Amino acid sequence: MDPIRMAQYGTKHGHAAGKLLAMLNNPDVELAGVYEPDPERRAALMAEPGPFQEVRWFDHKEELLDDPTIVAVASEGLNAESLDQTEELVAAGKHVWYDKPAGDNWPQWQRVVAQARQKGLHIQMGYMFRYHHGFRQVAEWARSGLLGHVFAIRAHMSTHLTVAQRAVISQHAGGIFYDLAGHMLDQIVWILGRPQKVTAFLRNDSGLVPAFRDNTLGVFEFERALAYVDIAAMEPRPMARRFEVYGDRGSAIIVDPFEPARTLRLCLEEAAGGYEQGEHFLPLPPQTRQEMYQAELIAFLATIRGHQLPDRPLDHELLVQETLLRATGGI
Repeated sequence: MDPIRMAQYGTKHGHAAGKLLAMLNNPDVELAGVYEPDPERRAALMAEPGPFQEVRWFDHKEELLDDPTIVAVASEGLNAESLDQTEELVAAGKHVWYDKPAGDNWPQWQRVVAQARQKGLHIQMGYMFRYHHGFRQVAEWARSGLLGHVFAIRAHMSTHLTVAQRAVISQHAGGIFYDLAGHMLDQIVWILGRPQKVTAFLRNDSGLVPAFRDNTLGVFEFERALAYVDIAAMEPRPMARRFEVYGDRGSAIIVDPFEPARTLRLCLEEAAGGYEQGEHFLPLPPQTRQEMYQAELIAFLATIRGHQLPDRPLDHELLVQETLLRATGGI
């Protein structure tokens, strides 16, 4: 089977180099090239060691958009520019591997998804923890009923950002919550669906970049459940990231850190699913961030080829973004 011809639009997203490397290393991809609209950024990448030295650079975006042999594109622009770029890609008839989150403009994102549906195009958001061994197992246990009625989910995904990084993200309402919470909401709404009510606490507690919300909490209310997502930008390294799902028959926790994850804790009221009653600590196979990117790409390609349905339908991609923007004030 011939490789799928792909390209990359933008390089300023934090995942851009990793996604490029995934395409370069995948034998089912023929990388046509990369377009970066900022000439200074392009010059800097060309001068640095790394995967961007191995690629052809497009001088104009039309070289990418107007080439019918380029079937799919990784959308890797800065969060402030990527939704516009993704809309251009969909208008040009390209499948899009789109790095998160899906912009600040909710009507525009809805329009882009509607255009993709009309054209029969696949958009897959870059929430790599969908392909994380621990998150996949916990979601399977929760959705299968092994844990019983899920009444609470708690997610902690803080980070440590420089002043320069905070300044870039500060243009987005919600600050660090806007930047990272989508990863956790992707998991939460996959398990619980659409929240009935969203309440967020978006604070600036470091004072380093006053416009940047650096200490945040989102509370999501469902008919019979609560979910809590807390994210700060100044946690000491290494960060103690954690994901916890509680049901009335069992609980499942990705013991921190969840990247790289080492252990799942499963606790059951009664024996079920091949596990005895009580507490279990289950080792997780080693998995790097780059391996998750590669797993994302494999699923994206399989969907484009018609070998599988999307792992997450477009309705889910809409729901994740709607939930994020409800928390940050974008809706």
